[in-house]
Amino acid sequence: MKQLLATLTLLATPTITYASGNHLDLTGHWIGIVSVLLFFLAYLLVIAEEFIHLRKSKPVMLAAGIIWALIAWYYQTQGIDEIVEIALRHNLEEYAELLLFLIVAMTFINALEERHVFEALRTWLIRKGLSYRALFWTTGFLAFFISAIADNLTTALLMGAVVMAIGGNNKKFVLISCISLVIAANAGGAFSPFGDITTLMVWQKNIHASNGAIDFWIFFSLFVPALVNWLVPAAFMHFAIPNERPKGISVQLPMKRGALRILTLFLITIALAVSFHSFLHLPPVMGMLTGLGLLQFLAYYLKVTGEHTQFGQDQNGDISNPVPFNIFSKIARAEWDTLFFFYGVVMCVGGLGFLGYLSTLSQTIYGGWGATNANIAVGIISAIVDNIPVMFAVLTMMPDMSVGQWMLVTLTAGVGGSLLSIGSAAGVALMGQAHGSYTFFGHLKWTPVIALGYAASIGTHLLLNKSLF
Repeated sequence: MKQLLATLTLLATPTITYASGNHLDLTGHWIGIVSVLLFFLAYLLVIAEEFIHLRKSKPVMLAAGIIWALIAWYYQTQGIDEIVEIALRHNLEEYAELLLFLIVAMTFINALEERHVFEALRTWLIRKGLSYRALFWTTGFLAFFISAIADNLTTALLMGAVVMAIGGNNKKFVLISCISLVIAANAGGAFSPFGDITTLMVWQKNIHASNGAIDFWIFFSLFVPALVNWLVPAAFMHFAIPNERPKGISVQLPMKRGALRILTLFLITIALAVSFHSFLHLPPVMGMLTGLGLLQFLAYYLKVTGEHTQFGQDQNGDISNPVPFNIFSKIARAEWDTLFFFYGVVMCVGGLGFLGYLSTLSQTIYGGWGATNANIAVGIISAIVDNIPVMFAVLTMMPDMSVGQWMLVTLTAGVGGSLLSIGSAAGVALMGQAHGSYTFFGHLKWTPVIALGYAASIGTHLLLNKSLF
């Protein structure tokens, strides 16, 4: 938080100049200062969401509207208001692509959840009769690989349910396993364009670095560094896990009809997104939406052949009676607060960039510190500030970096949130799910070991992928 305050103070110092053409630099004007304070206040409310129970989307959406209204008003007084509209539409276009992409991904995940795919995996693991240590490694590895396709929040909650079901009253096992899950879920999302919003943002930005373009397959160069990020702290945690075998059994829950077909379609949809981007040079979201069309046809087939779901309501509003299977009910269950929070962040950061703050920040950090130090700092900052605005700020600055440096900031922004339990959605969610067992201070005790993994992953990337620099 002190770093964030220092940065904001630094950014408030320049005076009004003309940046390029008629684009004004308002970093020293009262409009710029008020905009920074609005964003800072909104983000304080986001951080306090767990305590004040105010949805995180509300403050950033309001701040975004006020910031752009102030910008538009000032540019109107200068007679150059059309520039603001062009900039605003550009930000909306970037958000729209990511919104539609995420809606499709969330729809598939919710459909798989409704078909009991994740629940079947959970009960299967419980029935295997693994020891606490074996379960610790199994859930960690599964979290690492599942989060490469699903988001880290869903992955952490799924594996957290397994840990809670088997761990029971063994709080030490639950605590250490939950920490491992947070690290593994964040690390797994860092090497796949589908694993985290930040990696998706970097991929969809279609970046042409100083020594080449960033395509889909480049992200997998982060596989080993991301794995090291989890393995290093997990190796230390292993010895703190009780060397015992949990008691109790669970009944295996079967998957519903169509589950494997939906899973297959999800993999096909991912292939379509990659193909549309790599071979047709179209936005990946076109492939995702095409896959959603295929899913809708499958959903129609399931409905006309008599499949039902418990997720909707019948005409009387009774949720106890099954209703015909409908894929649009899965779209309705998307995490809309997160999606609108993302909108608020994109528009706020876009507004601050339009005011001139991000170019100043880019010159200060990337110009003064060097790309490597700056990208390492991005990961540390993301342990306090959500990695979405941090990464969007970097993408808006668009510093001139090599492919290796872009992959470095993708890695650090993805795994840096593991340093603190509040640094990622996975950590915050597990604190609620494992309330009383997994806590902020319980996680903090292991932060030095997690930081060792953070440093090891950076070193591994610099060593293995030096050809990308």
